[in-house]
Amino acid sequence: MDECSIVVDATPDEVWALIADPTRVGDWSPECTGGSWKTPGPAVGARFVGHNRHGRVRWTTHCRVTESVPGERFTFTVLESAMTWGYRLEPADGGTRLTQWRDRTGAWAILPRLLAATGLLGRDRETLMVDGMRRTLTGIKSTAEHP
Repeated sequence: MDECSIVVDATPDEVWALIADPTRVGDWSPECTGGSWKTPGPAVGARFVGHNRHGRVRWTTHCRVTESVPGERFTFTVLESAMTWGYRLEPADGGTRLTQWRDRTGAWAILPRLLAATGLLGRDRETLMVDGMRRTLTGIKSTAEHP
């Protein structure tokens, strides 16, 4: 499991409203360019599609919300990579400690596994992913503190 945290000068509910909207992720992520709801969200069981790019490679992921507790946590699983991504929110220092985490919760589908093996998504994919998490959290912090 990987995780990164940052303290945001905003309430947990304000931060949760940002992170529970996959259409906004493209504003902060170095790889995800955004998303769109396929079923009404952000309730548990809701489905959305994520749009991603790394260099000239572009792909789509299919995701399902597995936890959705306003002001506390938002979690989803990516079907293709069997990766679960989540956010935890905790009151801290008059604001919110926002933690983003990811954990492999199953076996990769064959196509994503083959694509990752080519190096087209970065030679050190795991380091890129953790760096992307840090950059995403910094972007969320900036948006929450300067709407």
